Formats: sequence, C-alpha cells, structure tokens
Amino acid sequence: MCGFIGQVSLNNIHPDLLNKPNDRIICRGPDGCKKEHFSNNSVNYSLIFNRLRILDLSTTADQPMRSIKDKSLIMFNGEIFNYQELRKKLVNQGSRFFTERSDTEVILNGLDIFGKKFIDQLRGQFAIFYVNFEKGEILLSRDRLGQKPLYYAINDNTFSFSSNLKSLAETIADQQIDYSQITNYINFGVVPSPHTPYKNIYKLEAGENLIISINLDNFSFVKEKYWSPVNFIDDKTFETEEFFNIFTDSVTLRKDADVEVATFLSGGIDSTSIIKNMYDSGHKINSFSVSVPNSKYDESLWANQVASKYSTNHTSINVSSNLSFEDIREALSSLDEPYSDPSVVPSYFLTKEMSKHFKVGISGDGGDELLGGYERIVKTVDYKNRFLDIFSKVDYLYPSFLGSGNRFLSKSKDIDTRYKSFLEDRKFLKLLDLDLVTNNNFLTLDNRFSDYKNVLLKEYSFFLSEMMLLKVDRTSMKNSIEVRSPFLDHKLIEYIFSHNTNYVNHLEPKQILKKYLSSDFNNKFLQRKKQGFVFNLEDFIYNNKNQIFDILNSGEISSYLNMKKLNLLSINKSRINSQRIWKLLVLSNFFENS
Repeated sequence: MCGFIGQVSLNNIHPDLLNKPNDRIICRGPDGCKKEHFSNNSVNYSLIFNRLRILDLSTTADQPMRSIKDKSLIMFNGEIFNYQELRKKLVNQGSRFFTERSDTEVILNGLDIFGKKFIDQLRGQFAIFYVNFEKGEILLSRDRLGQKPLYYAINDNTFSFSSNLKSLAETIADQQIDYSQITNYINFGVVPSPHTPYKNIYKLEAGENLIISINLDNFSFVKEKYWSPVNFIDDKTFETEEFFNIFTDSVTLRKDADVEVATFLSGGIDSTSIIKNMYDSGHKINSFSVSVPNSKYDESLWANQVASKYSTNHTSINVSSNLSFEDIREALSSLDEPYSDPSVVPSYFLTKEMSKHFKVGISGDGGDELLGGYERIVKTVDYKNRFLDIFSKVDYLYPSFLGSGNRFLSKSKDIDTRYKSFLEDRKFLKLLDLDLVTNNNFLTLDNRFSDYKNVLLKEYSFFLSEMMLLKVDRTSMKNSIEVRSPFLDHKLIEYIFSHNTNYVNHLEPKQILKKYLSSDFNNKFLQRKKQGFVFNLEDFIYNNKNQIFDILNSGEISSYLNMKKLNLLSINKSRINSQRIWKLLVLSNFFENS
C-alpha cells in the first residue's frame, strides 16, 4: 500500500490516525512508513506516509518531509520527471538540499520559494499535500491529467485528506453512501469528480489546486484550476519532427529511476512506438504482456513480434478464461471506489507479475486520447450521413434489456448525442428503475472549437482522468508498481491542442505513429483493428451466472436497486449485458467492503 493520509484539526482533541480501529490506516509501506503526530500554533496534525522508493532510495528522502528551516512540510505521491532541471534552478535561487536525488525535496523547496505557481513547472504525476506553517496555509494539488488520486473532507473542524478513498472514509464517523452518485456509477461506470460514492468526501479534480487557510476556529477554502487543454487551443502549423522530439524527451525522462524499469507491451501501436523509441535511443528494454486463451481478445502474437524485433527481455503472463471468484475478488481489492471496466482484472495480474522483479513500468496509456485512436472519436467526428438521424428518433422503442441504444443514438445529427451514446447507459438506468441525476453535464461538449478538438477535450476531462487512469493507478499501486506514461506528458498534449489537425486522417487513426513504425512492421501489423485490453468477460459472467445472481440478490445492493429485471440480462447473452452484470458485481463488492 503506497500513498498517504492525514488529518489537520482545530479541536482540542488531537487527531491520531494510528489509534483508529482501521486496518487500511496502517504503517505498512512496501519500502517503509513514516508518521508525524504534532501540534503547531495550536493546530494539530496526524500524518502517515507509506513509501515506494523509486528515486533516492535513502531514508533521508522519506516522507513526511520538513524543510531545512522547519517552516513547511510535504507529503507527495507520484514522480516529477524534470526534478533535476528544477533542482539546478532552485540551487541558483539559494535553496539548500539535504537529499541527493529526491524529487520530493525539489517540490518542497520550490513551493517555499515560489508558492503554488511552482506547480506550473512540474512535469510529472502527483498528489501533493503541502503546509506552510508560517503562513498558516495548506495546499492540495493534483496533477494535470489526474494520474494520482487525492480525496478530502472536512468534519467538525477537522480537515482530512488521503490518496486512498476507503482509508479516508473510515476516519469519518457515521459515513454514508451518496446514492445519487451510485446512480452516476450505473450510468457511466465510474463516479465522476469532484464527487465520490460517499457523502461529504470529495475528489480533487485533475489540474486543480485546493488552498486552505487555517484560521483560529475554522478553515477557508479556495479551489482553482491551474491547467486545462482548452487554454492551449490554437492553429499553429504541425511539425512531425517537433512532435517526435517532445515524444523522445518524454520517453527518456520516464526512464530515470534508481531501480530497474520495465515496459508494458500490448502489441498495439502506442506501446510499440514507445519501445521503438527506447530501442532507437539505445535503452535496455524489459517488456511484459498478457495473453488470453480466446483468440478474439489475445494480442500476444503481435506483442511477441515487437519483442523479437526490438530484442526485449520479454515476459508474457496468461490470464486464464477460467478465472475463479477468488481471482476476481483479488483484482477488485485494488479498487477504493466502484469502477466497471473489466480490464482491471488483466491489469491487476500483469502488474502483480511485474512487481516480482520491478518497481516501475512504462505504459502506452494516453495515446488514443492524444491522437484520436478510439472508434468513438472517429464515429462522433466523421459524421456524413445526416439522413440516418431518423434512427436516433426511434431509440425510445429499443428495449432496455437489449443494450444501451448506441447503435441508434450514434446516428444522431447532434454531436453531443452521438458522443454520449458511447459512454453512457441510460437504458440500464431505466431497466433498474433509476432516474438520471439532474445537472449531469460530465459529457457535454464545448462547441466553441472544431468537432475533433471538442471531442478530444472531453476525452481528457472525462474518460482519461476519470476512468482510464483510475484503473492504471489502483491496480499498479496495489502491487507497488509505479506506472509512467510518456503520452500523458503535458507538453505533448499542449502541442497537439495548439497546432492544426492536418496530420489527422479519420479513416486511419494514429497515422503519424503508423508511419513512425512502418519501416519495422508490415501493413498487417499496422492496419489491424484496435483491440481492447480485456479478458473473456462473457464466459466468466454466464458460466457463473447463478452464483453472481445470488450475490446480487442477497447483498446490500439489492436494497437500493430493483433487481426484478435482472434475469432479462441473461436472456440476451451479449457483451453489453455481461458488462452490465459485471458493473453490478463490482458495485456489490464495493458495498460489502465499505
């Protein structure tokens, strides 16, 4: 368990997390744990940090970390990739360092000198708690893309925060489920920020700061967005060479560690491009992939080709089609909030295998968002047949137990309707007799810009930060693996949004990367249909239907949801209905373990 939790109290009663009867709030970091329990200017602090050592392996770099003059303190989960460059700048500003290679101390000294504006200089992934004792001010900051989670709550003049939701929930007496957000989960498959499944616990949004002023008898809060792709939209001339220079820099920075680094290899265009870049730069490559028995979902053939071409030290693990409930529960134990993407299972077991030998994995996450690789992006933007709009009008006739209605709604002439049809399941809400949450604008597009950039903006603000990166972070952190993703470098993202889209070919997504790989692979490799990182969910669900339905009908979930129509989902045995049953199984598991 990596990460941190803390409480800051204005009460006379000193908060002490270590005395809580909670096995999630425990000092058990994979590479050590440090705790602080103290008062400063009548404000009481209780802090715990579980460490995964990646940079500066010495205990000097442990957290919580205090500044040399004891004016401030920091806890930070993540990695800053340009820390060496920033350290040199800070030394020139007069900063003193007591560690050799700690990026944590770089953030601490930078915030001491420049305040919250220093966050703009960080190139990395992070969840930060920083307190300046002299100013009586706390800063919480989450990275631009939301790679690292950060939760907070205020209760009885106690400010609580954590990088793990369930740990935080268990510090709060009489914590209650927010059922309106459970409805959002049923619709989207995740509870979108700033909400959580719990009342009065919130999630800091991607690219957001929370500044807390500590007064004599209360806390005052200011939230601010310090970064968003929308602020960089322009129409400059796109230069392929310039793009790849940034990409190479991004890959190289993510190789820096004081432990050995491995690379995820799906055999897809994104992970292959990263491995090619590393190979061309002379880096040693350790690669990991997943194979599954069903050829419909297996990409091991392609991954093996890549491993052979670039002479990687390759490991492939098999995720059986006969997964047991124990396997599923183990994978779901990595989640601290309900999340319905079944790829959490292979992701969990892949990082589990990788963790036997490595602490850092480089992944291709973010490539589809950066370069419009998802089918839904193409189908939303490349809309020509407007007479098909008539099909979207008959969506209300489509029975809820057959599917989400995407096949109809994706034909709408309204771009919002087309896009939402790929990421919502309002039919499932109807099947369960649930009402859509009002003021639900998580997927509403900003139509000030071109359709393509509009959709990319929503991919970053919703799908990537709320869904994809949640899975990546939780499964890897559960197994003490830090995942680094070159395509998520904000400099690459800013470049894409600030330049024209002449490089985009909707009929051939990610053409720029395919050209990059074309000298090493044939068209059969480059032009194949994109596959998801999944396992055979249908077989698991329908082979275990009776046991799953028993769990759902007897669990807490049945007191909230109308399960009378559940059997309809097994009459029509389809991928979408197996995903719906899976969604309920994940929610049931969350209730049982909350």
